[in-house]
Amino acid sequence: MERGEETLSENKDHSTRTISVVMAITLLGKVLGLFRDHLMAVHYGTTGMEAKAFYIASRIPRVFFDVVFASAIAACFIPVFSEYLTQRGKKEAFRFGSNFLSVMALLTAVLTVLGILFAQPLVTLFADGYDPQTAELAASLTRVMFPTVLFTGVAFSFVGILQAMDRFNIPALISTVSNLVIIGYFFFLDERFGVYGLAGAYLLGWLLQAVVQAPSLRRLDFRYRPDFSFRSEGMRKAFALMGPVMISTWVQPINLTINSKFGSRLYEGAGVSAIEFSTNLYLVIAGVFVLSVTNVIFPKLSRLTGREQEGEFRETLRTTLHGCLFFVLPMSAGLMVLSRPLISFIYGGGAFDDFSVSITSQGLFWVSLGMTGYAVQNILSRAYFARQKGKVPLAAGAASILVNVLLCMALAQRMGVAGLALSSAGSSTVYALLLDIPLELRGEGVLSRSFLLDLGKMALATALMAVGAWAVAGLIEGLLPGKAGELLTLGASAAAGVAVCFPAAVLLRLDEGQLALKMVKRVWKRG
Repeated sequence: MERGEETLSENKDHSTRTISVVMAITLLGKVLGLFRDHLMAVHYGTTGMEAKAFYIASRIPRVFFDVVFASAIAACFIPVFSEYLTQRGKKEAFRFGSNFLSVMALLTAVLTVLGILFAQPLVTLFADGYDPQTAELAASLTRVMFPTVLFTGVAFSFVGILQAMDRFNIPALISTVSNLVIIGYFFFLDERFGVYGLAGAYLLGWLLQAVVQAPSLRRLDFRYRPDFSFRSEGMRKAFALMGPVMISTWVQPINLTINSKFGSRLYEGAGVSAIEFSTNLYLVIAGVFVLSVTNVIFPKLSRLTGREQEGEFRETLRTTLHGCLFFVLPMSAGLMVLSRPLISFIYGGGAFDDFSVSITSQGLFWVSLGMTGYAVQNILSRAYFARQKGKVPLAAGAASILVNVLLCMALAQRMGVAGLALSSAGSSTVYALLLDIPLELRGEGVLSRSFLLDLGKMALATALMAVGAWAVAGLIEGLLPGKAGELLTLGASAAAGVAVCFPAAVLLRLDEGQLALKMVKRVWKRG
């Protein structure tokens, strides 16, 4: 083997190991998040006043942060920081990091104050179907929770620095910290302090997300130096990219807001809770893999852009998309086949009654159709941002929001929560297509004949898996009562799906299937 090939193989192995570790850590956080949501469902359900008020109050600060800063921080900061790091050295990069952190803290502090002052009209904007009492409680909880915007701004800025320095484990761990705080609250303090105490627990959890990253930054010799200059060279570059990037990253939070608004008009406001739970579970499953991959790959793409290594850039993008789709297609089908037993197992019980299970499982079924689009849009948008080009994601994002609005207007009253979920899926798919089409037209895309052939093979393996999982679920369902029966159905169906999918991938000679076979053979030889 040539030295260049050895180096390429080593780099791929390193990336695979890094992604695997990040995925495992992310999975831990997501599992804890599911347990957190389970406790929330059991304690508050979907139809009570406190449930409806809290779900919208927790969403408003998240949406405002996501709309204004969340993805924009990573998408604008990491490319500029990477440019400083490769061209000017660590000292100048850290100086820019302090400058960026100071400005973000100031802007999020201002946004926090505005959110507290205008909490009541914000609730009306987000959930105009609530009765006055529920709306008042939601506004009070919003005032308590809005400082999460400030804490999140600091935490995400820390994440950007660490990821740009190829430190991924601690950023992946931060959700675990906040989830543990909220879980602890449910076990020990909920009966005493109720829903207001829960809002405070969320606030504390987000604060700790910033605190736990500080030791890692110190080990990298990062020392914060206050610098509130908006006109520095680094901030001018970040702001120039931030406009289109910020608007293009509005898609998901705006679409969630649109769905919540329509959901507040369904089932006396319970549609908000149902779409919240179904979307959360969907994002847990999709996020474990998709976001783990994109968080690791994005800094690499940014560095390759800075070094003008176009060939390696396109190969990294191709292999990332190929590997993602190999896992995402079966996950999407699996969620659709097992939507009801999964929702019932995770959330069912207590205040989360059969009606709540029914409408939430409908939401999960239909939103899962958009998982492929969700994966593709996350990867391709990072490719554009790494090149510091945000106009195409901006236009694609605007179009997908329009699609979501039109579909919600057409489907919400006819299909209920299912219609809202289908609208989200359609929006994600449109977003992904509009990101890819310009790349393909310029000859910079990945849809070669071999790639499309492999995509067809993946679809066939996925279809076989879905049939196998569905057949086993039909045979097993109802054999045991309660949670034990639901767990048996989920476990047996998932096992059947894996038992069909991976052998199919091997027989169809997909790269990922061949790799899995090699790993099995290696383990077998080692006993």
